[in-house]
Amino acid sequence: MSGAQIMLVGDIGGTNARFATVDVSRPLPWRLENRQDFAAAIPTFEEALKRYVDQAGLAQVPRAATIAVAGPVTDGQARLTNREWLISEDALRRFGCTAALLINDFIALAFAVEILGPADLRLLGPDLAGIADEPITILGAGTGFGVSSLARYRKRTVPVATEGGHIGFAPGDLQEVAVLQQMMRRFGRVSVERLLSGPGLENLYQALEEVAGRQAPKLPAAQVTEQAMAGDPGCVAALAMFCAVYGSVAGDFALSHGSRGGVYIAGGIALKIDPFLAKSAFRSRFESKGRLSAYVQSIPTKIITSGDAALLGSARAGFTLHEKS
Repeated sequence: MSGAQIMLVGDIGGTNARFATVDVSRPLPWRLENRQDFAAAIPTFEEALKRYVDQAGLAQVPRAATIAVAGPVTDGQARLTNREWLISEDALRRFGCTAALLINDFIALAFAVEILGPADLRLLGPDLAGIADEPITILGAGTGFGVSSLARYRKRTVPVATEGGHIGFAPGDLQEVAVLQQMMRRFGRVSVERLLSGPGLENLYQALEEVAGRQAPKLPAAQVTEQAMAGDPGCVAALAMFCAVYGSVAGDFALSHGSRGGVYIAGGIALKIDPFLAKSAFRSRFESKGRLSAYVQSIPTKIITSGDAALLGSARAGFTLHEKS
């Protein structure tokens, strides 16, 4: 890292922008400092950076920076899938960060999972150990639906970014078939993210109401969740299907990634619905894989509870990759 010790790290999603600094010269576990979270509308990434440095009171811009973004990164540049921001490593260099790295947010989580402690995780399902040095899947619903893999083999690890949230939705029962048909009329192709995200929960509620022959009010995801917790039948049905589909999709990725090291659930929605999720069909649908059910039954599923995971993973990614550059 050319002698840089303090790294600027960021986690930029469709709703929030989070920044902090990390002294990567210290031994693990690292601590975040000067953390600032921005949820208000900010027109550009560069403006967000300026606002962060001003509000954090930094004496100078750190020479190294690693920023995780919710979208694909190509040639050091990303346009966010669910936010009108163009972010680039060149912009970071112009800002003063000579060692600049842009990574997918779920790649950051893949870098983080091996350094998370028990306090950063919560079991979702049985307490299983998983198999050391086997791959791990990280996935999660938030503003969108993200997926990555930590490929592991004989002490070698390689984080792999994907756009798995945009694979096609595969219904698991006749009610889900009816929802798929309704969504196809609205969207054409129906991806997993059309159901498993904040907007997806809204889509799911509307689809179920229309399948039932009712005129569906447009409820925001937070209200669907709140009314489900209060026992509203339509919202309960929507959230129950959300959790069931979530488990089914998580199990599919466990199969496709060979994730016998574990499946880690990220994203803000899982934490908000944790009590409901724990009692839902998530785990049973995760394990319901026909002839491969025994394979996934031994795989642990855990919720990442730490709000710092992507930032710490960004620091680990930057430290590792800058050192090799």
